[in-house]
Amino acid sequence: MLAGCGGGPRAAAEADGAEAWTPLLDAELSEWRTYLSFRHAPGYAGEPPVGADGQPVAPVGYDTDPDGVFSVVMEDGEPVLRISGEVYGSVFTRREFADYHLRLKVRWGERVWPPRTELLRDSGVLYHSVGEPGVDWWRSWMLSQELQVMEGHMGDYWTIASSAADIRAFPPEGDLDPIASVRQPFRPFGGGSPNGGFCLRSADHESPPSEWTELELIAVGDRSVHVVNGHVVMVLARSRAVVDGVEGPLTRGRVQLQSEAAEVYYKDVEVRSLARMPDAYAGYFDQP
Repeated sequence: MLAGCGGGPRAAAEADGAEAWTPLLDAELSEWRTYLSFRHAPGYAGEPPVGADGQPVAPVGYDTDPDGVFSVVMEDGEPVLRISGEVYGSVFTRREFADYHLRLKVRWGERVWPPRTELLRDSGVLYHSVGEPGVDWWRSWMLSQELQVMEGHMGDYWTIASSAADIRAFPPEGDLDPIASVRQPFRPFGGGSPNGGFCLRSADHESPPSEWTELELIAVGDRSVHVVNGHVVMVLARSRAVVDGVEGPLTRGRVQLQSEAAEVYYKDVEVRSLARMPDAYAGYFDQP
């Protein structure tokens, strides 16, 4: 930067090789497709759902939404995505993304559905999504990495299907879950790791339930950062997955927004390409 020139977000973005923001949400959901699986009942244990006759029930499928699980409402002239949560599934981007910065805002609705009527409200941002939906335990989503969207757990990590990653985190101990910490070394999660396939975010930075929470995902190469309301809550590296019996990098894919038994709203969904990991986050990947 030339001497005497001002700084600020625009200058920082240019220094990081970031392109302009591209909105992904409009009234027609033109950038998205949908997939719906099942109305899971209490007691679901991972087995294929069956009907009253004991025969397997087919998933609802692609781009079919008879109950209006996904809809767009207008607030202050801007499109807001409503996900009712009544049926498990996702709305997912038509395009795949790699080396990008995603940001969006999320707010909880009031409705909850079986099998989570007595549990925390739940959704999620699934990134680097590849293949067909239905490969996970809930038979609803694509192989991917999850940035958790849950009451009190914004920014947690879950593996989806055969994905795995290394996370700066304290290891699990006894009944204690692993918890992310930038002061800790990278540890493996998923892929049969003794650390399991789940890691808690470093701290709770969620907004009050009636307010919007801003989430950001910075994903460059096999590295990613989960950010909640401006706070880094998770640092991940070596994103990978087993596909057709072979483990390899998982560094690009679609973005899924989950329908998971709770009403939730998303807005200001936008993405920009990155040439490299932004300076604000690059230092988190220096080994201790």
